[in-house]
Amino acid sequence: MNDQSQTSVIAAHGADQLPSVIVDSYNVEAKDGDGFLGDRASNRAFRSILDEWRKTVRKYGDDPLGEDSSAEISKKKLDKALVGEDIEAAGLVLGTVEEFAQALAKVIGRFLKLKDWKGTERIAIGGGLRGSRVGELAIGRASVILKSEGLKVELKPIRYDPDEAGLVGAVHLAPSWLFKGYDAILGVDIGGTNIRAGIVQMNGRGSDLSRIEVVESELWRHRDEKPSRSESVKKLISMLEGLIAHAGKNKISLAPFIGIGCPGLINADGSIERGSQNLPGDWTSEKFHLPTLIREGIPKIEGHETVVVMHNDAVVQGLSELPNMLDVKRWGVFTIGTGLGNARFANRAEKN
Repeated sequence: MNDQSQTSVIAAHGADQLPSVIVDSYNVEAKDGDGFLGDRASNRAFRSILDEWRKTVRKYGDDPLGEDSSAEISKKKLDKALVGEDIEAAGLVLGTVEEFAQALAKVIGRFLKLKDWKGTERIAIGGGLRGSRVGELAIGRASVILKSEGLKVELKPIRYDPDEAGLVGAVHLAPSWLFKGYDAILGVDIGGTNIRAGIVQMNGRGSDLSRIEVVESELWRHRDEKPSRSESVKKLISMLEGLIAHAGKNKISLAPFIGIGCPGLINADGSIERGSQNLPGDWTSEKFHLPTLIREGIPKIEGHETVVVMHNDAVVQGLSELPNMLDVKRWGVFTIGTGLGNARFANRAEKN
């Protein structure tokens, strides 16, 4: 299956050249003698560090964070512990933040030595952990550590809510002229735990892509249900159909475009080469082609043939920061989630 002919005049799947940026690198799986670097700066790594600190505290008394496992403790509870009256709980969380920040800074430092990452001036940090005060403190501390080591790079939390950044970035997968005359597009953010779809409104009808907002979205935690691959696709199509119906009821004019962020290395024909191991089933199979299945499920939007463009989820989430990166030439993104997503960009003006 292949729908490349439908997208080649607009944007290829997994393209290096996008309307406003060159994607220098993404989905790098850097290793050293201890394994993948990204494994040390993921949400799992943070929870593992937290668990080790809690084990230490339990040797000498009660755990100030209670009986829940470290994987089950919410980010809200950790944030509350930071400012609560229990100073030991606050110290436990701060110790976790410090150790994780050290690991994050080390990973970023290693990336900055890679050929495609040299000269990076600013890095946006996204993903689920960013959506908490604990995550923000880890980012800030990692930034200070890097500067203390003489590395001149800014770390900034992605400004959109982590739940929305992966949808907003989809607008930047295609040239703005495609959206003229329309109010919004459909965006999809596929992750190792959740699939989110939403209506992404371009305030300005395509002429200004700096004022974008998600006006309606739906979240499905597929990790809880353990669906098959085909069930996952059916559910996603159902979510998109519901959003199309919502747009119609609220007189939101949808462009015939669906932008998808998906984990892994995305080939130009829309197949997934590798990196989707956390998704339900085998998404790298030669018999599986998500863009085509989406187009078959939703062949038309407002009477026009649907165009589907898919790219790596870290790339798409990073693109949400594009309006805030116009003052630098080379910038990147790290997404702290099930794994550590990464992408490095160069603004097109630098390349021309």
